[in-house]
Amino acid sequence: MAKTYKVKIDNKYYTYTGAVTFGDVAADHRENMKYPIVMAIADERLCELNKKLWGDHDIRFITLADPIGNLAYKRSASMMLYKAFNDVKKDNGSSVHLRFSVPGGYYYTIEGPEKPDESLLQRIRIRMKEIADEGLVFEKKTFSTSKARKMFTKAGMADKEKLFRFRVSSFVNIYQLGDYKDYLYGYMLQDTSLIRYFDLHLYQEGFVMMLPEKKDPYLVPEFVPSPKLFDVRNEFEIIGDKMDIRTIGDLNEKICSGEIDQIRLVEEAIQSAKIAEIGSRIADDGKIKIVCIAGPSSSGKTTFSRKIAIQLKAKGLRPHTVSLDNYYKERFETPRDENGNYDFECIESLDLDLFRDQMEKLLRGEKIELPSYNFTWGGKEYLGDYLQMGPKDILIIEGIHGLNERLSYFIPKEQKFKIYISALTLLNIDEHNYVPTTDGRLIRRIVRDYKFRATSAKRTISMWNSVRRGEELYIFPFQEEADVIVNSAQTYEMAVLKLYAEPLLFQVPEDCPEYLEAKRLLKFLDYFIAYPADDIPNDSILREFIGGSCFDV
Repeated sequence: MAKTYKVKIDNKYYTYTGAVTFGDVAADHRENMKYPIVMAIADERLCELNKKLWGDHDIRFITLADPIGNLAYKRSASMMLYKAFNDVKKDNGSSVHLRFSVPGGYYYTIEGPEKPDESLLQRIRIRMKEIADEGLVFEKKTFSTSKARKMFTKAGMADKEKLFRFRVSSFVNIYQLGDYKDYLYGYMLQDTSLIRYFDLHLYQEGFVMMLPEKKDPYLVPEFVPSPKLFDVRNEFEIIGDKMDIRTIGDLNEKICSGEIDQIRLVEEAIQSAKIAEIGSRIADDGKIKIVCIAGPSSSGKTTFSRKIAIQLKAKGLRPHTVSLDNYYKERFETPRDENGNYDFECIESLDLDLFRDQMEKLLRGEKIELPSYNFTWGGKEYLGDYLQMGPKDILIIEGIHGLNERLSYFIPKEQKFKIYISALTLLNIDEHNYVPTTDGRLIRRIVRDYKFRATSAKRTISMWNSVRRGEELYIFPFQEEADVIVNSAQTYEMAVLKLYAEPLLFQVPEDCPEYLEAKRLLKFLDYFIAYPADDIPNDSILREFIGGSCFDV
């Protein structure tokens, strides 16, 4: 006798009988959704549409306009790209590698004799559209880890074989698309029929695939090169190549062999040399009076500001750090967002008139009293912090709007220097799976918020979407306006943060909305072999998050 399931959707109950998938349930409710349903959350468990119901469920649907759905679309489009390349490539020794994300898409290179050109991209485009028309199912199959390793070795996917060499789990989920098999980190769409919005562009030594964002799932954004950001990513790719450490498998191998200690020293030295180089560039210029530092959350702005100040002191200058947080408007004047909450991320939340007045006075050599913002009652205080600039004095302005010309348009260009800092992930999971920069920063923030702000992982995760919204609106659009871009990430840092983050993530209750993200991050951290923080220097940017910094952070 076929089993009957009771399903709750939007406080209404429905009955299904037999071997029913979440896709079957979604088909009955698609007309109620603006965008296609691509996944379901059943009792706070994320489920692909090909998965069968296993009991009575409380179901919420995920569409292409949701962050999870948008990522699943991009992940599935990538697998479709890999299959298309395999189908049209002329040389069996060539393979596509995903290098890193770029605004609106991903950057890929081709390893082997075949080189990217417009003819190849056109063949890939045509084949991808054919695969979309075929509506091929993303079949999930479970293999033993040992069998999966042999499969990857035979397929020439060395990075994946190495990744699972350090896998504790006995089983691996592999996706099959037609005759193509691969391991993808994360959930996939039901089939290829929805993947109709993409474009390919030649760029540098490889190509970019542009894909829709969640705000408009049917619009492929225009490809706008970000040469400064790209050059920094490429620079660290080259460093990774030299140290033979580009994937998590490589990192785990270096930790096991003990080579990671030497790599850590080299990476810290490279970062220190970069900061020293920037300090020399500023000091040697002779005209710069204001250094603006901006970057997304948990990028290491505070430690970087302290370290750049030391370099400027070493050059005979007198740096003074000014936080834009002290220039917030009074609480009653603060703008509100679309939900009626105070919007502290927008530039309108700053007292721009006061900032301009004080900066202009400082540049004229006048004495001012700097404000100090009291976040408890929501207003500025003046506590006797006076400042007057002489020939050797230089200001370091730190805050998320540091690169926005609306903040500093009145300062002559030759008198200011803009720095963008972010934790641009240096590692990939393997040749087809990249590590999102946002994951690294979120894990940094979870560890820091708990250690220094007594904030739970659940609370940090709950605020992250709001933080990300502010970054996308007020930080990322200005990153190419920086005079220099600094990468604060280290290849080994996730292996260190794992020891601090895992216990916090395990505390997130299973019955709360944040559990899905906590579980995903735990799965991600499971790839890494832990590396103790004992020998990390006390001036490392990583110390800003795990503690033990020599700076007041």
